[in-house]
Amino acid sequence: MVSTQPLHLILVDPLPALCEAFREQFQSFSNVSIVNGRFEELPSFDCFVTAGNSFGLMDGGVDAATTRFFGESIRERVQQYILKEFLGEQPVGTSFIIPTHHPKYPFLAHTPTMRIPMPIARTDYVYSAMWATLVAVYRHNQNSPAMPIYSLACPGLGTGTGYVPYHEAARQMALAYQFYLNPPSYLDWHVADQRQGCIRYGGDMGLFFPGGVK
Repeated sequence: MVSTQPLHLILVDPLPALCEAFREQFQSFSNVSIVNGRFEELPSFDCFVTAGNSFGLMDGGVDAATTRFFGESIRERVQQYILKEFLGEQPVGTSFIIPTHHPKYPFLAHTPTMRIPMPIARTDYVYSAMWATLVAVYRHNQNSPAMPIYSLACPGLGTGTGYVPYHEAARQMALAYQFYLNPPSYLDWHVADQRQGCIRYGGDMGLFFPGGVK
């Protein structure tokens, strides 16, 4: 059976209402910290998630803050990675980790929540982005045991330009973390249907509220 490594998740955002949604959705998890503030003020973390776009245009929102904090070279290296590994467009539902060259905060996970800045409410993009990030951390720790990621700092995903309601973004992020902590030991339609029943969104379902979701 596959098991995942211990991971301290730090949910950090300057918006009090979003942090309250984090507290509600993540209350059952013991290894989660919620910080109402900016990631630049955190004393330490191994990896920061920047909620980006498919083209690595890191000039707005948390992307811009990431560039200011780590320097212009981080944007250049993100874009070069996208050009080389994704032929110029990184799909939503993928994430990659690169070194920051910062002495205290060694890694950045570039995770698009949207192709370009656009509303993504009523989609499963937040879940897909969070899940992709956690899988990227899992793979990094498998492939780089000498420099593991034990703490992951993550802002609200899709809650700015994406206009995803805070409670829905927190719900989708919490689902991804729950599934990360409890991966299945086998795969069949029961597993697939159960997981999709939790996520609810996807495909044409993104055009309306499915299952009576408010």
